[in-house]
Amino acid sequence: MSGGQYRRDPSAFHGAVETRPFESAALRDNALGDPHVREVPVYLPPAALDGERLPVIFCLAGFTGRGQSMLETHPWKTGAVLAYDRALKSSGAPGCILVMPDAFTRLGGSQYVNSSATGRYADHVAEELVSFVDGSYPTLDGARGVCGKSSGGFGALHLAMRYPGVFRAAASISGDCDFELPLGAEMVGAARALLPHGGDPAPWLEQFAEGHDLGGDGHAAINVIAMSACYAPNPESPLGFDLPFDPETCARREDVWERFLAFDPVVAARAYADALKGLDLLYLEAGLKDEFGLQFGLRRLVRVLAELGVPHEHVEHEGGHFGLDRRYAEVLPRIERALRGQ
Repeated sequence: MSGGQYRRDPSAFHGAVETRPFESAALRDNALGDPHVREVPVYLPPAALDGERLPVIFCLAGFTGRGQSMLETHPWKTGAVLAYDRALKSSGAPGCILVMPDAFTRLGGSQYVNSSATGRYADHVAEELVSFVDGSYPTLDGARGVCGKSSGGFGALHLAMRYPGVFRAAASISGDCDFELPLGAEMVGAARALLPHGGDPAPWLEQFAEGHDLGGDGHAAINVIAMSACYAPNPESPLGFDLPFDPETCARREDVWERFLAFDPVVAARAYADALKGLDLLYLEAGLKDEFGLQFGLRRLVRVLAELGVPHEHVEHEGGHFGLDRRYAEVLPRIERALRGQ
């Protein structure tokens, strides 16, 4: 550890948060021109500061967010990490090391996948940062989990499926699944936003970059554009990706949509069932009031997992899709127990 050089808000935490810069080979020369040097916040419980080897959990932010958002220490607000820190102080439990990758792109996010249009963010997290954290902090050998909310929940499932053996536990908090539900209506909004630009995303993106206005159809447009860059990259396309709809009619481009669906956990679970079966914990939850219908998508995923014989935990709560940082207080201890074999 750094001995304090990279400490953040030392008076706020009983443990400590370090924010080190990391130079990523996987993200170097990415197509969007985003930085390849990223700040990596790491939360260290008091036990880790005393040298005890602890499990580690990678916490993945949602779309338009970064891992740094979990570090809120405003006197009137309690971020997810501060709440976890206080819970450890109260219980006396050793806890886990928490790692919060920055996978933000100028399109709002990376979905933690490898894409020629955005960068190799899956490799960045599952290979580069795993090695960096194990080499820099007192991690317990092999006791590694991944979790996240919304797009981060999707990312947790994606990494658990594509990198078997790297993570022993995965947890999705309202993660994207059954893509028709979170993206179907968004495509209509995206097509509407592109109408003044002749259906061309390029001038819309130039306008968006001036103020990053998510009002009106702004969120739908950047959401669909970003998902297209993640799920349907195409080096031969002017912007490096294909849209899943015809901008003139909003009719679905089925060939492009099939490329999207290859990433959909409801579909991908069948191809990666063995990796999911190898997890010590697969935890899935959604709010019954989820505004994107992900409670229903998750129920469909759970049916597929049951059909495949994949052990999992399925939880529904009374919340919606937003304001979900409080859910980490429930989810992180579950992951820790699984990583400790309890």
